[in-house]
Amino acid sequence: MDEDVKKLQDAINESEYIVFFGGAGVSTESGIPDFRSQDGLYNQKYKYPPETIVSHSFLMHKTEDFYEFYKDKMLAPDALPNAAHKALAELEAKGKLKAVITQNIDGLHEAAGSKEVIDIHGSVLRNYCMSCHKKPEDDGLEYIKRIKYEPGIPRCKECGGIIRPDVVLYEEGLDDYKIRRAIDHISKADLLIIGGTSLVVYPAAGFIDYFKGKHMALINMSSTSRDGMADIIIRKKIGEVFSQIV
Repeated sequence: MDEDVKKLQDAINESEYIVFFGGAGVSTESGIPDFRSQDGLYNQKYKYPPETIVSHSFLMHKTEDFYEFYKDKMLAPDALPNAAHKALAELEAKGKLKAVITQNIDGLHEAAGSKEVIDIHGSVLRNYCMSCHKKPEDDGLEYIKRIKYEPGIPRCKECGGIIRPDVVLYEEGLDDYKIRRAIDHISKADLLIIGGTSLVVYPAAGFIDYFKGKHMALINMSSTSRDGMADIIIRKKIGEVFSQIV
């Protein structure tokens, strides 16, 4: 075990209230692209910039273009949890980890077995009609498997309205209840593990300012503006790190 990973292992061993705060880097090892890396969605060429496409205005006014991008780049129904997802679920089952706070919308933490998951940006596995607010009958994994390869805009079978994913788009606010839950967990943690996030998306990145515990571990391939807050910094892929954690 590498020395920096050993420091994390020791911190886990001595901690009673661990919270994990994660971003896109947690799921890249499951084959889901991130946004900001060299090969991320922001650095690929589309008719419109990705940050424009995944906005409320774009969904409402260019709905067909939104869904073309969304189905192609944001749905990965065949993705499976990786070593990081599985290790976090095991830590929760042992009573050590109290919550996973994720910026991801893929549902892989739940698929790995994690129970207390706060998906602050929502989930592609939850969908609803914008007109009558009903969910599709096959909502969940089966729904996204079906619509990924269907042409056009998903429509409600009840009223014909547009079905949208329960995800937070640009120009939309986070859920207040999820914010309170995330901050509550972070403020109680004695170990906060931050993984796979550049910590540039606000307000989510600001949640870590509520941490008052003993150890903060930051696992990310590149540096972040919050490196100075962490006493454990690991520059490795998060799945590689958690595959060594007992």
